Amino acid sequence: MDKAEIITSLRVPETDRMAFVDNLFGISYVLKLEPTIFRFAEQLAAPAYEGGYWEFQSLGNGGFYMAPRLDTIFRVSCENGFQGKLTADALGLTACLYAYSQLSFGGGEFTETCARHFHLLREYMLDHAEVQAILSAID
Repeated sequence: MDKAEIITSLRVPETDRMAFVDNLFGISYVLKLEPTIFRFAEQLAAPAYEGGYWEFQSLGNGGFYMAPRLDTIFRVSCENGFQGKLTADALGLTACLYAYSQLSFGGGEFTETCARHFHLLREYMLDHAEVQAILSAID
């Protein structure tokens, strides 16, 4: 049995960021997705996470996530009882997975897009160095 192909990630250049997310999510990125991701990051990593600049990542399978550009390990506490530590990259992945999941309910094109991106990001996350912590956080 062949090992599944590893999904790559590539930082989206700053000059291309808005066009990139507009192509994926349209105006719903600014109105719904981005604020939801930020809110989950704040909830998961309170009180240490206080905002900042986020990097955008394009995934080789067509997925997308964003993560704070910080060299920080965050103490994370989730409603499911998970308590642990995540790097900024893993916090971003986790916040995006939470946001995609929440926004995938209700019907319509945007909810279908969020459901698809949840699965694309989860597939990428399975090869992440912090996969066990992320899975525990989103379970």
